[in-house]
Order: sequence, then structure tokens, then C-alpha cells
Amino acid sequence: MSVGNAVVRGGSGAMFDRIAHRYDVLNRILSFGVDRSWRRRAVRALALQQGYRVLDVATGTADMALLVAKLHGHGHVIGVDPSRAMLDIGRTKVAAQGLAGRIELVEGDAERLPFPDGSFDGVCIAFGIRNVPDRACALREMARVTRPGGRIAILELSEPAGGILGPLARFHIRTVVPTVGAWLSGAGEYRYLQESIAAFPPPESFAELMDRCGLDVLSIQRLTFGVCVLYVAAPRKEPA
Repeated sequence: MSVGNAVVRGGSGAMFDRIAHRYDVLNRILSFGVDRSWRRRAVRALALQQGYRVLDVATGTADMALLVAKLHGHGHVIGVDPSRAMLDIGRTKVAAQGLAGRIELVEGDAERLPFPDGSFDGVCIAFGIRNVPDRACALREMARVTRPGGRIAILELSEPAGGILGPLARFHIRTVVPTVGAWLSGAGEYRYLQESIAAFPPPESFAELMDRCGLDVLSIQRLTFGVCVLYVAAPRKEPA
């Protein structure tokens, strides 16, 4: 289960610097590898064409950026993140897979994206938006840098509301993830994961915030018993 990588006070770039060396391994273990299928769903939702430009916000160790480049050839991906240690690991992974010419990783944060209006055909953020202090600002920034007709895909963890397996999923998020995460990483930061998920608004409320920030929400997809939610949106067209 990813803890996210975006800008924050509670989940800061410095916090992720401390766990960067085991971040990828912990994600695979804590999510049982399911996070990979969630990411694929998000990348496909961008509906990219050849020659695309994609921005991966809170890119961390570049898992999403790498997936975009692998699933869609002949395009360019820029990943932005505030954690230098995470970016260093990401650059090593990008180089090892021979994709340095198509993926660029830069330091920066979601609230102040250093790119011109309409720079990208698609924007994605996986497990990072809940960590941003001013989410509305980040959403407006994502809408700003996405070209008209482009797509924005947001993956975020959620506490399952119900269903037969809801209690088991909630136990995993509230107890197993922070406990095992802290044990494996040797750091207490994974307790922050459960707290940040619990504090994040339910899908309908977050979709309303997206709408207020200039995004037309195209779909809300609950994945794996509602443990993860995929929001797909497009920047709202200006009135004629």
C-alpha cells in the first residue's frame, strides 16, 4: 500500500527521504502487489496518443512514470516530487530500464507546478494528493497544466465503507499496514499512512472539490473492495 509522495507537512519530502531505500519493497509487500494493477488502470484512463507529454505528480521512485513509458511508446514523461532521495532512486530505475531519454525527473511540489498552461496531454498522481496541504491548489494546478481535451487520473487510498470484506480491508489499512510497515522499514512514518487515509474525504466529497477546482469528473472507480479509488477528470472548458 503506497504511502504517497507529494508535498506535505505531516508526510513531507524529508519524511520520504528517510524511507526511500525500502519504499518499493514495502509497497509490494503491504499491497500484495495489487498496487501495480491500480496503476495500470490509471495509466490507461489517460487515453494517450502517440507523441504524448505526461506529468506524473508526486512521482516518488517513478513507478507511474515508468509504467506510462512502458505502456505507451513514443512519448515523454516528466515526474515531479519534493523528495530528493526518492528521485535519486527513481533516476536509477529509469536509467536501468533504458528510459532516460523519455523520462525526466525533477524536484518540485504539487501546489506550484513549474510548467506553462496546457503543457501536458495527461496528468497523473498516485497516492499523493492526500498529503498535499492545499489540495484545492494542487487540483487547480493540475487542471492548469493539462491541455483542453486531456485527462487527469488520480489514484488515492480510501477506507472501505461496507461490503462483506469491508471489515477485513479496514483492519488491513488501520492495523496491518502501519504495524508491518514500521517493522519492515525500521521507521514510525507508516503510522502516518493510516491516519492520512482516515482523514481523507470520502470519494463523493473529494469529487465535489475537484469540480470546484475546474475539473469535470468523468468517473469514480472504487477498486479492490474500495481500498483504492481512481478519479478520472478533464479540465473544464472555458465558456465560449
